Amino acid sequence: MKLHGYPKEGPQDAGASAELAEVTLEASPQELRDIAAFFLSAADEMDRMGAAYDHLHLGDAMPEFRTSPHLTVFRWVSENDGC
Repeated sequence: MKLHGYPKEGPQDAGASAELAEVTLEASPQELRDIAAFFLSAADEMDRMGAAYDHLHLGDAMPEFRTSPHLTVFRWVSENDGC
């Protein structure tokens, strides 16, 4: 697993992503439950789609997060996956 992110201010194009060492979520218990459900759904979709899976956005899957900072799940491909 790797974590990537963009600054709140400044360039946010695909080339500006930086690998992060830590992420802190400031959220309510219900938001954490909703995010956990999103992660489980993303994992199921990743299993279902296999190598065709690219990414999912929390805000697209759950409208209540559309105005929140963007949370995106990408498929991690290890050297052993053969993808």
